[in-house]
Amino acid sequence: MADRLINPHRGAGLPDLVSPLPAHDGRAVADLLDLCPAHAPTPLADAPGLAEKAGVGQLMLKDERSRMGLGSFKALGAAYAIARQAADARQGDNWSDALAGRTFVTASAGNHGLSVAVGARLFGADAVVYLAETVPETFAERLRAKGAQVRRAGATYEESMAAAEAAAATDATLLSDSSWPGYTEMPYRVMEGYLQMASEAAGQIGDPPGVILLQAGVGGMAAAVAAHARSVWGDGPRIVVVEPEAAPALIDSIRAGRVIDTDGPVSSMGRLDCKTPSMIALAGLARDADLFVTITEAEAAAGVAALGRAGFATTPSGAAGVAALLTGAVGVDLATRVLAFLSEGPEDG
Repeated sequence: MADRLINPHRGAGLPDLVSPLPAHDGRAVADLLDLCPAHAPTPLADAPGLAEKAGVGQLMLKDERSRMGLGSFKALGAAYAIARQAADARQGDNWSDALAGRTFVTASAGNHGLSVAVGARLFGADAVVYLAETVPETFAERLRAKGAQVRRAGATYEESMAAAEAAAATDATLLSDSSWPGYTEMPYRVMEGYLQMASEAAGQIGDPPGVILLQAGVGGMAAAVAAHARSVWGDGPRIVVVEPEAAPALIDSIRAGRVIDTDGPVSSMGRLDCKTPSMIALAGLARDADLFVTITEAEAAAGVAALGRAGFATTPSGAAGVAALLTGAVGVDLATRVLAFLSEGPEDG
């Protein structure tokens, strides 16, 4: 384990951070997804072998590898935000060209770009996705197959995001999964989409978990799930946020009491390799999370290997929550029921 911080702002949040808080009620998301034939709940899997290895009573994995055919929870985010706009713009029952003539622009280090591409295509819009030079060409090909235009910009996600923001300033809609002062509406909707995953897990697990493990990049998924968990289970579960040692955006911002930029080397946890947190996510997690930890590259690799042996193939990003559990940093015992999120499938899956 690289770093560990008990949240000093738990319950109160950051009073000097002027930001919306994440949504916690997923009913509007469920209502819209009911109209989508590709939508189906993902399973909650029991992992007894991993539970024994981690020294906990039970480990339940919300398995997002089959989500809407895109292989990641991200399918719920940008596509939902675009669908909300289509619902407002459509004429009668015509969804397929509700957003004809519109262009959505984003930067992506992974599956968010796929969600933008699919959402835009469903409703007749165009998608332009900016990728850093470090993103594999195989991923660029997947985006093109979903109808997106792909443009390369910069050596890091942050540089590709700056390029996307500049491109959207002309005649397009920026659809980021992060938020900052003056840019909150679209990322708020992206995070709202993730509530579907959280509400499914709450309905599937039965008794409340003692610990919830949430890996984080900019923090959108973690903050959405944490907000829903608090609304359903109150203060009972201990919520743990896990980041790469190379990208400690949330843990360092919690220490500082404000959004700060961090730096570090490129991480193998590419979907989590974000050096600046989402403002909305930070506001929510400052209120709702109990513990922040970072993990090393070696610990992430060990998590991937352990999950693979148990039959759950994934990436270092998808394994990060379980990897933190296996380090012993979370503080659990044989009476603890743990909920973790297998957030994506293997890159060759």
